[in-house]
Amino acid sequence: MKIHDLITDTATLAELCDRLAQHEFVCIDTEFMRENTYWPELCLIQIGNEEEAAAVDPLADGIDLQPLLDLMCENEDILKVFHAGGQDVEIVYNLTGKTPFPIFDTQIAMMAISQSEQIGYANLVESWLNKTIDKGARFTDWSRRPLTDRQIEYAIGDVTYLAKIFPKILNKLVKTGRGAWLNAEMDKLADPANYENDPSVSWRRIRSQGRNPQVLGRLKALAAWREGEAQHKNIPRGRIVRDETLADIASHPPKKQSDLAKVRGLSQAWRDNDIGKRLMKVLANAEPLPKEEMPAKVKRGAPLGKEGALVADLLKLLLKIRAREIDIAPRLLTKADEMEALAAGVRDLPILQGWRYDVFGKDALELVEGKTAFAVKDGKLIMTHVDDMAGELEEAQQAAE
Repeated sequence: MKIHDLITDTATLAELCDRLAQHEFVCIDTEFMRENTYWPELCLIQIGNEEEAAAVDPLADGIDLQPLLDLMCENEDILKVFHAGGQDVEIVYNLTGKTPFPIFDTQIAMMAISQSEQIGYANLVESWLNKTIDKGARFTDWSRRPLTDRQIEYAIGDVTYLAKIFPKILNKLVKTGRGAWLNAEMDKLADPANYENDPSVSWRRIRSQGRNPQVLGRLKALAAWREGEAQHKNIPRGRIVRDETLADIASHPPKKQSDLAKVRGLSQAWRDNDIGKRLMKVLANAEPLPKEEMPAKVKRGAPLGKEGALVADLLKLLLKIRAREIDIAPRLLTKADEMEALAAGVRDLPILQGWRYDVFGKDALELVEGKTAFAVKDGKLIMTHVDDMAGELEEAQQAAE
């Protein structure tokens, strides 16, 4: 594989993208800084395939990333391969308003062919290529220039190894016939709606008890205000006000600005500073949340109680058994809250639809309905139908007689 020098000009980048566009897939990774900013600062882009790879410096004077962005977002003939690519996709969306498509994430794919929930890149490389990655540059400040040879070599490794691993993962997916299982997961990763930054809906990310329209209306207004403040100052939203503090203010709004000094999570300065004045103005103008914006009620059956909780525990045990049997990550099949809902009587669940029903949901439903039970056979815990178990017991009794 040819490794190019760090690309710092548009012409060289365009030539590379033209060559990469002639292949079936391209591997992409980014290095960025976001600890102290609202918007992630893109510091380096690594891109390559099985023949060549390069790192691109987006901070270089005069460089135009458009050839690369076009390759990712406009060319649907080439598959874009990431590992744990959610934040990489977010950066592309922030730059273009679009997401790379079609897309393939090797971390998600590993969930369909192994019991790995969220395998890290270093472990992925070690398991597939038996190579150990030098992690010395992992926590580097990628915004500092010049970059060292060691930093660039480390960064490019994120795509050179991936270019070797991806075909192997794809081949195993084809052999197992589980590629279709991932379609919805990959579509979700590439869905632009996941990366939209609409301040008017930012309140939905904040945990708030109850469904009181007045409280939620204040929370919506406060969350939108916080987004504006954070964007304007380009600092993380939590440095303006933390989520729990915002929810507390929405639930127990202060009557006057001086009361802000009594709010846990705010400093004494809020009692008379400008940002405190703006917050109080937002509270004063907040309106109850409209009925059509109210969050959907959580699907709940009967309260679980002790017996229901035991059933949920049995479902979790079944999940472990099934995941081990077919070598799949349990998280790809279902989550704990969904199994609790199933135990409580809810039936409108993803686990009871499509391939998840065939692989796990059918057995889970039969367990809840008393049609199957656990049994030990040859030292292994298995599932068996109640009728089959009764027949085996009867045969055993007859043989004993």
